[in-house]
Amino acid sequence: MAMKMDLNVTIEQMETGEQDAALTALQSFNKEMNQCFTFGKEEEQERECLGELVMGFLNRELQPSCLLACLETVRILSRDKNCLSPFITHSAMTTLARYAGIAVAGAASSECCQQEEGQSEGGEAAEVSNEVTKEVSPSENADQEVITEALKSICNILLHNLRGQVVAADLQLIKGVAERLKQSHDPTWKHEVRFFDLRLTFLMTAVTVETRAQLAQELHGIRLLANQLDATLGVSWPDTLETARAGFEGVPPEDVPLLSREQTELAMESLKILFNITFDTSRRKVDEEEAAEYRHLGAIMRHCLMSQADGEERTEEFHSHTVNLLGNLPLPCLDVLLVPKVQQGSIEYMGVNMDAVNMLMDFMEKRLDRGNKLRETLLPSLNLLTESARIHRETRKFLRSKVLPPLRDVVNRPEVGDTLRNKLVRLMTHIDTDVKDCAAEFLFVLCKESVSRFIKYTGYGNAAGLLAARGLLRGGRDSGIYSEDEDSETEEYREAKNHINPITGVVEEEQPNPMEGMTEEQKEYEAMKLVSMFDKLSRNNLIQPMQLSMDGKMREVTPDDLENLVKNPVFQPEGPHNSESEDEA
Repeated sequence: MAMKMDLNVTIEQMETGEQDAALTALQSFNKEMNQCFTFGKEEEQERECLGELVMGFLNRELQPSCLLACLETVRILSRDKNCLSPFITHSAMTTLARYAGIAVAGAASSECCQQEEGQSEGGEAAEVSNEVTKEVSPSENADQEVITEALKSICNILLHNLRGQVVAADLQLIKGVAERLKQSHDPTWKHEVRFFDLRLTFLMTAVTVETRAQLAQELHGIRLLANQLDATLGVSWPDTLETARAGFEGVPPEDVPLLSREQTELAMESLKILFNITFDTSRRKVDEEEAAEYRHLGAIMRHCLMSQADGEERTEEFHSHTVNLLGNLPLPCLDVLLVPKVQQGSIEYMGVNMDAVNMLMDFMEKRLDRGNKLRETLLPSLNLLTESARIHRETRKFLRSKVLPPLRDVVNRPEVGDTLRNKLVRLMTHIDTDVKDCAAEFLFVLCKESVSRFIKYTGYGNAAGLLAARGLLRGGRDSGIYSEDEDSETEEYREAKNHINPITGVVEEEQPNPMEGMTEEQKEYEAMKLVSMFDKLSRNNLIQPMQLSMDGKMREVTPDDLENLVKNPVFQPEGPHNSESEDEA
């Protein structure tokens, strides 16, 4: 009740129209509510009233201190998603955009504002020019704190309100923000302005498909945000598609200073925006010009991946956004990860610099070991490694040497142990289908999609899910295009090969034959008995018997099939099976 009385007092002071009284009241309100992010329903009407009064003040000429206090109040009130009506009109959004220094589409703004003003009771219509409002430069408005407060308010509105998102799109705020983003190399803009420019851009591209397309195509968003990253991270280009930190060219990565908190904050916002506007590019064909642009961006992504932020947690978050974006790039453009020359301290494989690929693998294993929300945390890096290995021979061979080295352990099951292979095989029976399929796909690609090699490293029981989905239960090789190389066998594997149980993938103790000592009639009786039991369970819809068809996929066993098995219990495959093929299990 006390807070409600205070709010009524604030409203009374605002209704006087005097700037000094309003300033005192608003400063008191702002100080008390600055850390308030949740609001009760009982004060909604009062907060809406205060919001309308504040927006009325913002349409007047104000003293700098009163202006800032009004914008601070809007920022606080805009946190309440139930009381945003004073701020989501075209007129209110235009006013906030003006104080944020963002250009708006003047014609649309004027028409909508006049309609809104015409619907209000006796309100004086504010004059709005048909021209596009120009963005404010630091020299025109030295008080960047005003710009920051207005940007924060617009961000809150877009975060909470659909109508506000529509109005922002109508006013073409993305164009105004993009114009200021072009000034990324201008040191006069403070960190807060640059950050909330990017945050606002992220929100607009996150909530509106049309805005994403507009930024990507009309406003050349990929080049714009790549330049933003260049400026933020201080990237230099010693060679085409090869990056370094400006002033630290030739310095080993471990000796390059850590990125500051401000640098990583700006970089992560840029990465999130780029993710939004490249969401559909990984699977579509791109022309030469687009490919060059994506390769340039990929080189910056590699730079991000090899950079370290201030603190392990912040570094991991930074790398996570980088990996997410790399997964959006057209697959042929991922070769930029292998472009840098091999230098002292680099990880070399087949004459290629594998630093970035090794970093991706370490990142993936960290997420795998953590085990939390694997779909969100693990799959982006695992998918990225899978696709890189599929199209780049050197990447696949390097990853295979790390994940599937020559097999020596033939005693423990493939899913038992602490190696990366063991961890990934365990995922092949994960409860989450996406996680299970992604892990299996990665290992299958490392095996060049060879069924026999896949079963050798994972066991038939673990591999059956992927093989059934691909129609490869009869063996063979999928349609991937891979170079020819031999699967080297260790002495340990060669000696135990004939004793390995293909289902489990390990050597097991020889089990007694349960049919030993039985006559042929007894064996036939047990077989018929088993078929009859399956038939009964099937007719009661408790199970669905399946059998392997000629195309390598499973199909339902019909009652006629069971009848044939009863009459002829000796199993007859549907067609010939060449067990001597080295590509079959």
